[in-house]
Amino acid sequence: MKRGFNSIHNRLFLLFISSMLVLVVLVSVLYYQKTTQIIHSKINDLAQKNISQTVGLFDLLLQGYDSITKSLNSNYEMLRLIQDRDTNPDVTASIFNERTITNILGAIYYSRDDIIGIHVITNAGKNYNYERGFDSVIDTNYSNADWYQKLQDSTGEMVWLGLVEGSVINQFQRNPLFVFGRKLYDLTDHRVIGVMLIETNPEPIVSALSNVTISPNSRVYIVDQENRMIATTAEDKKNLPSSFTGLPRPQTSEIIIDDRTDQLIVAAKAKMSDWTVFGLTPKGDINAEVVKTREYLYVVVVVLIILSTALASLISQNIASPLKLLIREMKQVEMGNFKGSVTVKSFEEINSLVSSFNRMVKRMDELIERITLASMSEKNAELQALQSQVNPHFLYNTLDMIYWMLDERENDRLGKVILSLSHMFRYSSDWQEASKTTLQQELDQMRHYMTIIENRLEGRVSTEIHIDPEWLDVVLPKMTLQPIIENAVKYGLEPLREQPGVLRVFAEVHEQELHIIISDNGVGIEEDLLRQMQMRLVEDARMIGDSYAYQAEESRGEVKPDLNSKMTRRGIGLTNVHRRIVLLFGEAYGLRIQSKQEVGTTVIIAMPLPRKGV
Repeated sequence: MKRGFNSIHNRLFLLFISSMLVLVVLVSVLYYQKTTQIIHSKINDLAQKNISQTVGLFDLLLQGYDSITKSLNSNYEMLRLIQDRDTNPDVTASIFNERTITNILGAIYYSRDDIIGIHVITNAGKNYNYERGFDSVIDTNYSNADWYQKLQDSTGEMVWLGLVEGSVINQFQRNPLFVFGRKLYDLTDHRVIGVMLIETNPEPIVSALSNVTISPNSRVYIVDQENRMIATTAEDKKNLPSSFTGLPRPQTSEIIIDDRTDQLIVAAKAKMSDWTVFGLTPKGDINAEVVKTREYLYVVVVVLIILSTALASLISQNIASPLKLLIREMKQVEMGNFKGSVTVKSFEEINSLVSSFNRMVKRMDELIERITLASMSEKNAELQALQSQVNPHFLYNTLDMIYWMLDERENDRLGKVILSLSHMFRYSSDWQEASKTTLQQELDQMRHYMTIIENRLEGRVSTEIHIDPEWLDVVLPKMTLQPIIENAVKYGLEPLREQPGVLRVFAEVHEQELHIIISDNGVGIEEDLLRQMQMRLVEDARMIGDSYAYQAEESRGEVKPDLNSKMTRRGIGLTNVHRRIVLLFGEAYGLRIQSKQEVGTTVIIAMPLPRKGV
């Protein structure tokens, strides 16, 4: 049949695909916007937290360095020796004083691992040094150096000279250093007697600054009030900013985050100095996560579109196929020739269905007229035969009537028993669907049976059912569970006297087999009887597998059970169930019995694992 635009399949396909695409695009856009917002928010929070920690570490380092200079400035013995050496002409005393001063500087030097050198220069031109590797090798022209002028121009406060490439006083020290110093004062009359200069390893400062970096391309700078760079984490000195003017600069302890330009700028002020820490990260690095998210979202959207197209095609096909199948089935009975006519203008499939229906109604009317005359006598005979038999529906209706009468008298317990019995009669007598049913129907039949048993035994038996919903549609022989349950109650649970009986029904998967397990905590089965029952199940499966042997043995009556044996009285129902499972699924499946006296019995119904979509 040629499809047009008005076909159900095509219209449903367009409806489903358009709805799914709109939903996918809407969800994708909202997800992308929300993800971008979250990423930027987290990056800003991370940048703020990092620079806050860095400034805190930086202040701790500067406080430690400040304490070193204060300890030197407050060392009365060192200051006394310096003044004594400046004024005492005795050479021996001068040498002794110099060694003592050097020892005091050495004690300070070894108090910290990051100190590279300590230098004290008096106003009288005396120099005292304690440093690593180049003791007492200083620049003789230090008085004209910029750092010396800064110390001389200060008013006693700490002078932070920042990171320098090589020592400012030792010409042989070329490694990067962090330099600071302050004036030395006489503690008696507060007279300036010289300056101190301390050079330290810059690694703690650089490490603290590195904590501000967010991406590999992040750059961190320490800038003073005159916008001069004190320190940086940038290895390439050629690409340094020409000026820091215009960057947002905090005036207090606040942290500034600025993302209005092409880079994220984070700034914080150090408490121990007039320096500002700047962290600059390119927006491209920040958006890298967003770009990855966008690329991933593109892939997801494409996959979802493909899946949506396939799903829309599948759904539309599933909806249209039953109608087309119905059309084909109705065309098979078009020769019934019913009378009547229906005029409908709808989808092509519906129009075809109506056309077939009209022809079928017309043909059926003619057939009814013929059959009516031919079957009059048969109807009369059939009516008499039906009147002479007990109609099972009369029994169902009567049981239902008793249930409603008990319900009106509020006798719920007996009413439930009657209703369960009615359902059991209906189920056991309805064999129109041959011998197959579903696990759901078997469980419903089992619940009706257990309703009667639990009321009869007055709470001595309880039932626990744990079946995953995906197994409820599994096909199995009709009346499979009830014989097993009946045996478990009669022979296992009813004899219990010391404890209540519990019947458990659950399903498990073992090596491509579906196991429906019925276990009880009853008295169990004697070992000899259990062995006979297990052997009989194996023999039945073997005989059914060999159809010729089974048919011959059955014709001779050899497969008929011995009704007088104890094994038959207890196992005839199980044997019947086992044979029907083997006939339906094959000799590899069937019942498996496990039991231990005074512990309980477990019956396993082994069936092939149903295939997906079947």
